[in-house]
Amino acid sequence: MPEQIFSILIATKNRKADLLLTLEKIKFLFEQENVSCTVYDDGSNDGTYNAVKQNFPEIELKRNEISKGYIFCRNQMLNETTADYAISLDDDSHFISDNPLYFIQKHFSENPNCGLIAFRIFWGLKAPEHTSSQSKSFPVNGFVGCGHVWRMESWRQIPNYPEWFIFYSEEEFAAKQLFHNGIAMDYLPEVLVHHRVDVKSRKKQGDYTKRLRNSLRNGWFLYFLFDPLQAIPRKMAYSIWMQVKLKVIKGDWKAASALTLAFLDLIIAIPKVIKNRKPFSLQQYRKFQQIEKVPVYWQPESD
Repeated sequence: MPEQIFSILIATKNRKADLLLTLEKIKFLFEQENVSCTVYDDGSNDGTYNAVKQNFPEIELKRNEISKGYIFCRNQMLNETTADYAISLDDDSHFISDNPLYFIQKHFSENPNCGLIAFRIFWGLKAPEHTSSQSKSFPVNGFVGCGHVWRMESWRQIPNYPEWFIFYSEEEFAAKQLFHNGIAMDYLPEVLVHHRVDVKSRKKQGDYTKRLRNSLRNGWFLYFLFDPLQAIPRKMAYSIWMQVKLKVIKGDWKAASALTLAFLDLIIAIPKVIKNRKPFSLQQYRKFQQIEKVPVYWQPESD
């Protein structure tokens, strides 16, 4: 078998239509000799596994009969790949820029201390009319789950994504572990991903409370895992106050419920947080804060 330089890794559950569209969009990549693609079906009951097997026989398929969680699947795929670089895409994300693998490999080759590349990401149901960007690559302090690539040598130097986070903020956990190890992360605008979601409609969806709860509590977990003790009270107070000010006071009772449940989650997780705490020194904390945040939502007019 030819050497696997790139591996495209996709975790999925009960999103057959989205996944099949993604695979159709990116098959020009995994049909290349040095590129593999793995799909991990986390207990779907909508026929996802058989549909992928029938339509894309060249893809490596993994499956959990009973769901073990998105983060479990990502850890498994990353720990098992033999490729030099592992590209992570959501099942509703695909590349819309030309030659993404060329730009990825070029950047890693020219920047040996870069352990992870964050892609430019457009969020929306329809692709943007204009995709060009005048932005240049720059160091960032994080990345987005739906579009990034690991230098696998760097992944192997840090702990796995924390499965007890369930979902949300595992990327920030990994980013801070990379920083602890002196490994850089870069934003690469030459590679554009289309994440086919309607962000504004998420608040109306049935899992809004669950998503907000996880987002809040995992953010708080990160405070206690990595921040100097003197920084935590102020950040906790600000986080809670902003939820109350922007949502609860305005009658968003789902947000009030999420806030309460997230705080209970934090209390229950205290032993786990203490066991895994790896705090920055005050100097490291300040240095990390000075690194530019990754651009999450790209729009043509923002370029």
